[in-house]
Amino acid sequence: MLTTLSVSGADLKYCDAAEFPLIGKGTTATSIRYTRLPDSLENISRKAVWNLGRNTAGLAVRFASNSTAIGAKWTSWLEREMNHMTPTGIRGLDLYCLQQDGTWTFVNSGRPRVNKKSTETVIISDMIPEMREYMLYLPLYDGVDSLYIGIDSTAVIEAPKAALPVSRRPIVFYGTSILQGGCASRPGMAHTNIIERKLNRETINLGFSGNGQLDYEIAEVMAAIDAGMYILDFVPNASVKQMDEQMERFYRIIRARRPEVPILFIEDPLFPHMRFNKVVERKVLEKNEALRRNYDKLKQAGEKNIYYLKADKILGDDHESTVDGNHFTDLGFAHYADLLIPIIKKHLK
Repeated sequence: MLTTLSVSGADLKYCDAAEFPLIGKGTTATSIRYTRLPDSLENISRKAVWNLGRNTAGLAVRFASNSTAIGAKWTSWLEREMNHMTPTGIRGLDLYCLQQDGTWTFVNSGRPRVNKKSTETVIISDMIPEMREYMLYLPLYDGVDSLYIGIDSTAVIEAPKAALPVSRRPIVFYGTSILQGGCASRPGMAHTNIIERKLNRETINLGFSGNGQLDYEIAEVMAAIDAGMYILDFVPNASVKQMDEQMERFYRIIRARRPEVPILFIEDPLFPHMRFNKVVERKVLEKNEALRRNYDKLKQAGEKNIYYLKADKILGDDHESTVDGNHFTDLGFAHYADLLIPIIKKHLK
């Protein structure tokens, strides 16, 4: 049975979300607000990487309001659809509320209209009119051309007072479609966003679907960020040849500018269908061997503050953590976040 919210979009006044803080963006050198890569890479990066940079994975708007209802009006960049990921995860929104103890609680999602680039919807209604602080996560697998936040006509909306998540020394992630958020059911369930809320530390998501292939200019972008920790999760996309030829230079680009920042290398997950598909099993094990070999070379060369995460615990032991054998369900992302959080806590500067 469907429940209809009592407030219509016509009852709300809309404010441009560009007036409020945007978190999760690792660079300010952009002419477009809702993008992840600096303008300088447009003619340098591979076209696939550049276009994926327009996906807003990990970006979120922070604001405060005393409205009894919160709505949103946004236009997607691509109107993307996929057969293994929900429209809400691809190009929807996710609203969280900050509690007095500093934790974040899910409020509701902004579900996009089917076969339409533009959506106007009420995310939550019938609340008590008191000032609350919010975080609105943006789409994982599409971009946003415009975004407006709706509130009651008599309510106020303003910048948040709490500096949470902490933006100083963010956690910077680099990787693949899984890191970008495939295939979370909604934006807040990507593991980088889960980690951001649980640690109350800003995360930068530099996941590029199918294209986490150790492009050196992405290492330059990462090195420009004064990070508390770098997490390198590229193995699902990188070939053995790419790791043997490019991994050390990619690492040294970061290390040259950030000599003391912890860097974590992560193996390819042991996907559930490996027990049946022996070709996939062989390829995953070969790539993990290549990662370990190149990591050991760095250790033997005297590199410090580098760490290694084996694959055996990434997806838990229930074999229910993927949509298609590869991309994570919400359960898979929850397992992954739970595994990473104590490691990050131990090493984060």
